[in-house]
Amino acid sequence: MLYYIGLGVIVAVALGFVIFVHELGHFIVAKLCGVKCEKFYLGFDIGGWKLCKFRRGETEYGIGVLPLGGYVKMLGQEDNPSRLRAEIERAKLQQPGENVSADSSSKESGDKQLGEGLDLAAAEQALYDPRSYLAKSVPKRMAIISAGVIMNVIFAFIMSMAAYYIGVEQILCGVGLMFPGEAAWRAGLRPGDKIVEIAGKKVARFQDLQKNVTVGDIDNGVTMAIKRPGVKELLNFIVHPDRILGYPSIGISNPCIAVLRKEGLFAIPGSAAAQAKPALQNGDRIVMIDGVKVENFPELNAYLAEHRDKLLQLTVECTVPVDDKKQDVLETSKLVDVTVPPQPMHTLGLVMTMGEIAAVQDGSPAALAGIKAHDRILKIDGKPVDDPMLLPDQLRRRAGETITLTVQRDGSPLDIPVALRRADWYEQPIRENNPLSIPELGVAYRVLNKVDRVISGSPAEKAGIKPDEIIRKAIIISPDTGRDGKKLAQLKKPIPFDEKNPNWPLFFYVIQMVLPDSQVELTLNNNRKVKLKTEDAADWFNPDRGFIFEPQASMVKAQSFAQAANLGAEETWYYLTLVIQIVRKLGTQISFTELAGPGSIAMMAGQAAQQGPAKLLLFLTFLSANLAVLNLLPIPLLDGGHLIFLAYEGIRGKPADERVQIGLSLIGLVFLIGLMLYVIGLDFLRFLF
Repeated sequence: MLYYIGLGVIVAVALGFVIFVHELGHFIVAKLCGVKCEKFYLGFDIGGWKLCKFRRGETEYGIGVLPLGGYVKMLGQEDNPSRLRAEIERAKLQQPGENVSADSSSKESGDKQLGEGLDLAAAEQALYDPRSYLAKSVPKRMAIISAGVIMNVIFAFIMSMAAYYIGVEQILCGVGLMFPGEAAWRAGLRPGDKIVEIAGKKVARFQDLQKNVTVGDIDNGVTMAIKRPGVKELLNFIVHPDRILGYPSIGISNPCIAVLRKEGLFAIPGSAAAQAKPALQNGDRIVMIDGVKVENFPELNAYLAEHRDKLLQLTVECTVPVDDKKQDVLETSKLVDVTVPPQPMHTLGLVMTMGEIAAVQDGSPAALAGIKAHDRILKIDGKPVDDPMLLPDQLRRRAGETITLTVQRDGSPLDIPVALRRADWYEQPIRENNPLSIPELGVAYRVLNKVDRVISGSPAEKAGIKPDEIIRKAIIISPDTGRDGKKLAQLKKPIPFDEKNPNWPLFFYVIQMVLPDSQVELTLNNNRKVKLKTEDAADWFNPDRGFIFEPQASMVKAQSFAQAANLGAEETWYYLTLVIQIVRKLGTQISFTELAGPGSIAMMAGQAAQQGPAKLLLFLTFLSANLAVLNLLPIPLLDGGHLIFLAYEGIRGKPADERVQIGLSLIGLVFLIGLMLYVIGLDFLRFLF
């Protein structure tokens, strides 16, 4: 508990400091220009409500109750200077008996208001006092307004520079897991591929891939140069990103290494990896399997794919403490032999209905044979498809053979001979609506939520599920855990099934990762709910034995001040251009639902803080760059809007028309309030669902 409280304090201070730096920029330059600063606040003191305040000299410092920004109040700062001048002139034209001298020092006259609620003495001071913001030249006022943005850029540079001085772990640009049926899968990429160029430019970081896909020019596809293990020449691909999410994606995860996760879970509870003897530990490196040396993760992945039904003898390199206190080092490494059993697939005894082919992989046996999307596989060598979930395992056993597929196309059956390839990798549904794929064939097909048949004696039959029933929803409930005995949901939300959400493959592979003795609650088409437990298949095994591996990463650490400055400048420019491109693509390539509110920002900051100080500093770099760019948008009430008005005043020699300023300011205010309510609403929905 104390850890999370401390983490929360660190995040709050860090986020507050980004805002503080922005307002500090306004404050410093205003002071340098001779402007009197009446208030300096973090947050807004709505209705005079504040957490704390103190006065130092002529300035009141404080923290407001609304933690959504901050402000500096300068003498004479008025969003409507033309109105201020007009009110002063109107007040002076009133009858002598009604007028109030600007020089009067009595409380009574000082409190008297003229015109539309204007204090003439205060207004004239705001406009004509030499220390007033309005009394300064346009260039000075522009310098004051732009100082916050400039300060944020400087702060971003300092934070990224400090991060690289500490050392930044960068995930390398490559392919870990493939999401069946999605863009990278369709293009023919494979696990273990290393991406060396994107759009003709060298890349090294996984985030470079994410940027090029998310905000790049994707209409004609993203070109990639790939280094594939065992292939000398670079392979070139054109990947056409999907828009199934709120932003373009290609459907891959980051590459991994043959090292178990160093912190947190390194094996799924109850899995074969968790049952290893002797027990595995965080940070263990797999160096051999059954006496075969493992050089890299693709080799490990291939061995797991080919020997899924075998007992594995792993040789792992682990870290142990040094007993000899005379040694300079505290830890050393040793090799340990570990036995890992096979991982039977968990089944419910339901055979679901075969759906149509969702995608065909470029260059695959299926593509070469002329199989197309929307075909439906009916038979293999004249025999009907028994269980669509078992089909990938059945065809894996026949790799290298030529089979005859009978597919239904346009309502008619069609026999197509196909030579199956040998695939030294495996693929599993990872994301919602992922189809099920067959690597040896190169197709990904849907599995519908309609029960085709129920296996005799299975949990599904005992629960009373019948053929032709429709499954509408599934919830996984873990067993009693912890001292309080509360039941914890394995998933945040139920998995829905309908024509738009053919999620049976994802659900099936989710139940491979649940805690032992978990229950599955299925809602059927008549709103009948049944609960059942999984059972182990006799001759069907999961190649993924529950290992959780470290990402493939490299440590980038500056060796000198100059190198840190260079890396910091590159990272700052990277984030500034990224934010600009995101803003440009909003509403077209990127959905507005991807915007983050205060809650999401705090959560992301917390996740960064958990990864270490360097990651938190880089997150602050991104956040500060984000604040700089957004404040420069030409929206009234933001710095960019003020700069537009000042530029107009500098060109015309007088402020913009009062009615124009009022109208635009009101529009800007409504827009900003609406935007804030919108992103807070998005946060609420994210946390609720």
